[in-house]
Parts: sequence; structure tokens; C-alpha cells
Amino acid sequence: MDIKTFSFAAATPPLSVIAAAKLAGVSLNIDTSLPPDSVPIFLFSNGLKLRGAYVLLRYIGRFASIPDFYGQNAIEASQIDEWLEYAPVLSSGPAFENGCKYINEYLEKRTFIVGHSLSIADLAIWSGLAGTGKRWESLRKSKKYPNLVRWFNSLVAEYGTALNEVITTYIGKKGLGEPSDTKSKEQAVVPDQVKKVNGDVSEKVKGGNKLSAEIDLPDAVVGKVCVRFAPEPSGYLHIGHSKAALLNKYFAERYQGQLIVRFDDTNPAKESNEFVDNLLKDIDTLGIKYDKITYTSDYFPELMKMAESLIRQGKAYVDDTPREQMQKERMDGIDSKCRNNSVDENLKLWKEMIAGSERGLQCCIRGKLDMQNPNKSLRDPVYYRCNPMPHHRIGSKYKVYPTYDFACPFVDSIEGITHALRASEYHDRNPQYYWIQEDMGLRKVLIYEFSRLNMVYTLLSKRKLLWFVQNGKVDGWDDPRFPTVQGIVRRGLKVEALIQFIVEQGASKNLNLMEWDKLWTINKKIIDPVCPRHTAVIADRRVLLTLTDGPKEPFVRIIPRHKKYEAAGDKATTYTKRIWIDYADAETIAAGEEVTLMDWGNAIVEKIEKDQDGNVTGLSGVLHLEGSVKTTKLKLTWLPEIDELVSLTLVEFDYLITKKKLEEGEDFIDVLNPSTKKETLAYGDSNMRNLQHGDVLQLERKGYFKCDAPFLRPSKPIVLLSIPDGRGKQA
Repeated sequence: MDIKTFSFAAATPPLSVIAAAKLAGVSLNIDTSLPPDSVPIFLFSNGLKLRGAYVLLRYIGRFASIPDFYGQNAIEASQIDEWLEYAPVLSSGPAFENGCKYINEYLEKRTFIVGHSLSIADLAIWSGLAGTGKRWESLRKSKKYPNLVRWFNSLVAEYGTALNEVITTYIGKKGLGEPSDTKSKEQAVVPDQVKKVNGDVSEKVKGGNKLSAEIDLPDAVVGKVCVRFAPEPSGYLHIGHSKAALLNKYFAERYQGQLIVRFDDTNPAKESNEFVDNLLKDIDTLGIKYDKITYTSDYFPELMKMAESLIRQGKAYVDDTPREQMQKERMDGIDSKCRNNSVDENLKLWKEMIAGSERGLQCCIRGKLDMQNPNKSLRDPVYYRCNPMPHHRIGSKYKVYPTYDFACPFVDSIEGITHALRASEYHDRNPQYYWIQEDMGLRKVLIYEFSRLNMVYTLLSKRKLLWFVQNGKVDGWDDPRFPTVQGIVRRGLKVEALIQFIVEQGASKNLNLMEWDKLWTINKKIIDPVCPRHTAVIADRRVLLTLTDGPKEPFVRIIPRHKKYEAAGDKATTYTKRIWIDYADAETIAAGEEVTLMDWGNAIVEKIEKDQDGNVTGLSGVLHLEGSVKTTKLKLTWLPEIDELVSLTLVEFDYLITKKKLEEGEDFIDVLNPSTKKETLAYGDSNMRNLQHGDVLQLERKGYFKCDAPFLRPSKPIVLLSIPDGRGKQA
């Protein structure tokens, strides 16, 4: 039963219904001739009708293939219903701001209105805001409702193509407009999980980083696309893998298809269950939902049968040529002496390989392709090798293992993959992939290429990253200096920033060497509006400033932890006659200079004490609270001289290598950075005792930090990891 006509009054378009239909890929025959104040109507092909915007929205929510669009269960569906009943408050003039305030508070710790993914509740609230045009845009720029703005901006970032099209068509210039101040041009609107499936598509980029439209897969059919993300479990997921993972997610959602996570576990020497577990953890961190998990090792019996079949057909042979000689012969286009062995001889040696005998260990299976082909990947590639090491899943059952080049085209076809996403650096191996599938007599899988994401001063080879782990150069795969998902998230990167950064790269086939600054700039724009502010003073050579007319007895004021974000809460600040300041500040102050003490007021420094080497050892002065903060050059952070201060270790990091990009053949060990971690002892305000692991904060005038180890006992300092701010400084 199809929707024959979607009718509504031209003056009151039901934006939520139109947007939901677009995201769900529902083609609608729209009629805007209904009289004013009419309710929208779905007319079905059998003559039945449904009336009312939220009735229609619920209908789309129920049948759309978008995951959890109408909730994951009965509870979530009921919560969505509750929000649909609340949404009309946004169209009531006097109640609009009260509604914004309520939703802003509700969204403090939520990414979506209900559950953990987009639902029709989000579209109902979105349409209520966007439909007011300039009124919402004005509030959006005012930063009055930061949680609501963050949520709204995230919808625009992820579904901007469809949402902007709805606004442009039905509201005109009143709609979304340009990104508000909380989302600068550097964070231009980019579609992430784009659901639109009809219409022309362009890969043009405006402003250098804005993906203006969607990306198509060749010969893709909605509902029939099947893609796979196939990491080798030989390390943790890093930022380069994230691009492949998110692009697979993008296409699976865009075409309402399937996404398979397949572990390419064909090399027992490098793989482990630890890596499998952590790769799944990383995939979950990226918010990637998949339909099933498979392993290449699931197909070992079928792969061995296929290898033997190709031997019998004369399309493969067993070769005992030493590896280095084989490589040279491939480079020179020289046939192996074993290329014309009889089928019986090949099968005999194949059995030796299966048994893992001394003779078998000398052999491998090679495909009989084209040794004179200019494309060297077609010069009889290796299909199988012996490896006596036990496999992390199946133990010592096998002594032979397929290569990736052999297993991948087989498993892709058998599993029903329609489009295999591969980095463009493997372009020359695409003919090999197709040749092998044809020799196997299997269904052809289309390859879709994208460029690998490379970062400056960064190694993405798992072999090289493993070297750092094994040689104690880092603390593990989640070390904050590592480009792994766990490493950069531990460092303080928000997953939203990582996703936006990668999506902005799109599926471009151009080679990308990206700056980390851009990623950290996006991150700063996410954390700065909401993270609380605290104060710290560097322990080394800190200086006491004595205020002779300061308070005789210490007193406490309760002040906000973020002046523009009420939800950050309050902190207690103690005011005393003697206060600590950083030595770096103290040595810049001149006698008689007026300075501003942040969160207190002005003071005049009258006397400076120094030791015999000219180092400042103490300051004294008087308060001048009536002074103007606009006239002072120095705005000083300070801490009271009290016992309740907490010990801190501030940890700064630098790149692991000193060169932006390694040249071909260059050894990374030659460009190791000798100093990549710096720890500084400091004291922090007493409120920091309440920091929890993972909390992000700003130390006034010192930058952004993430709590890696919270307060446990007085003898153990709180460990804070420095978060780059995107201004060219790593630490």
C-alpha cells in the first residue's frame, strides 16, 4: 500500500514529516492546495487516509528502515510519543522560550532526544525550532541555550543535506541559515549519516571543507547494498581505519543496507583476541552499528577447497622458490621453475603444506595469472603460506593460511558484499581482485576506492605502532601520543569531533596529509562552551603575593564554574590575605603596577622581593577593587594560601616523530622524537577533588585538560592530560 498523495496547506508545511520522508527515502507526491489551518493528509493507493502531522510522522517512523527511528523498544516508543505531545509548545509564541529552556536542560547529558540514535522525536523538536525562522536563529547565536544549540548543530552536521533542502523549499531564508557562532565556518555543515537516496549527487566542496552533497556508490540499489569493514586484529583501531569504518557506515545507512564487521584473521603471527576485543570497543566508540560479525577464519575450510580446485584447474601451482628470489623474479617478470609443474606434483606438495612438514614449510601456493603483465600485482601472487603458529581462535588446527589477496575476494563474494571499500593506494591491486574472483567462478563485487587518511608527524602502520609498544616508548595502545581511537579519546578528543573531521574528508580519492590542528580546533569548539573552569599554579618557584589590606580572615564565595554555561555548576573560591601566583607572572610585574586578580578585582603591587640571583621570591601590595580591569595589562590567576589545595601533575605531549612525512624507504627510527612527554607539578583549587576520570576542564590561562587519574588520596596527585587547542601547539 503506497502513499498516493501527501497534502497540506502551503502556509503550514509539516516540516518534521517532510524531513522524515526524505531521510527514509520515501518519495512523496506533494499537494499544497489544502486551505489554511487544514491538517496534513496521507492518501493511500487503496483510498485510506491518515490525518495529522504527528500521526503521519509516527507512520513513517514505524515503517522506515532507519534503525530505532520510532524507538528501540516499547519504552522508547512511549518516550517518543511523550515528546511528540510536548513539541507543539514550540509553536506557541509565549511558551517558546520556556520550551527551549526545558529542552536545553533535558539535553545536558544527551546526544539525542530519545535513546542513542536519531528518532522522529528529534525531527519533531527540530521542526518546531527551525520553523520559527529568525527567532530561533537569533537564540541560536546568543549562546543562551548551549545544550539545545549543540544538539541542533549536531543534527545539521549529520543530516544537513536533507534538512537544509526542506528549509530552503518550504521556509526559504527563514531557516537554518549559516552555522551559528557556536559552530564556525571551520565547522561547516557536513552530512554524516545521510539518509537521502534520490536525486542528483555532487562531490563538490564549498569553502574547502564543506561536503555540499552526497556521495553515490556505483550501481547501488536501495535496500540491497551490503558493505563490510574488515580490520586485521593485529592492533587497535586508529584514525586512518576510522575513515574506512565511517564510510562503510555512511553507505550502509544511506542505502538502507547491511554492514558486516569482518575480522581478517589470516596471519596468526600478528593477531590476538585482545585486538579483536579492542577493535569492537573502538567500533562501538565510533557509534557504528553493524548487522553481524564474521571472521575470515570462518571460511578456512571453503578457502582450502577453493585453493585445491584452482590447482586442479591449472590456475594455481605450488612453488618452493626462496622468498627473496621469488620477489626478484616477480620484479623482473621471470617465470618460476615451478610454474609448469604437473597437477599431481602440485597436489602432492599441497598435502605437505597442509601437514606443515619440513618440505611443506618451504612451499607456497601461487596463482597462475600473468608474469609479463606491467601491473606487478598480477605476476602470480601468493595465495597460501605455511605457518605453524597456533591461531588465536582455532588453535593449531591448520598449518596453512590464505593471504589477504586470496581470501578477500572469495569471502566478499560469498558473504554477499555488493561494494568493497578499499583505499586508493591499493588501486593497482584491483585487477588482481577481479581476476581472482573470475578464476574462482564467483559473483563480482564492485570496488569503491577512497583516499587513505594520513596525518602529519604520525605513523599509522600497525607494525610501527607495535614497535613503540614493544620497546616501551609508549604506555600501551591507548597511550595519548598514539593515533589510535583509544589514544586520542583518552587525550581528550570528543568522538563527535573525530566523526566530523573524517566526514569532512568525504570519499575523496585525493591523497590527504592532514594537520592535527584542524581536528583539535573542531574539538575545542565542542568542549569550550561547556567545560568548567578551574585554577592552577605551577608548583616550581611559585610566589606569594601578600595583600596588606586583604581579608583578616579567609572567606568563601560561590561562583560559577563556567560564566556562560550554568549547567557546569558552581565552585567555592576562598579569598585570603596571602595568595599564590605563577613565577612566570611574578617576574613580569613591575613595582607600582596595577594588575587584575581574576574573579576578585584589581590590586597594586608595591614591593618586589628578589634573591641574590635576581629571582622573584615574594610580592606585596594592596587591593584596588574599584580599579578598572580594562586598564590593566596583566590578568593573573591565583590560589589562596590554604591547606585544601590539591596536588596536580600536568602532562604535556609532543609528536612521536620529528618529520611531517616520511619519505619512501626512510626509517622512522631515524626521526624519533627524543622527548615526547613532559610532566609538571602544580597546585589546583580545592574543587578539583571532585573531578572524575574522563572529565574535561579548562585551567584558566593554561589550556584544556582531561582528568586521567582523579583525586584518590593526598599523597597521589590528580593527573591531567593536556588537550591541544588547535593553534599549532601539540601539548
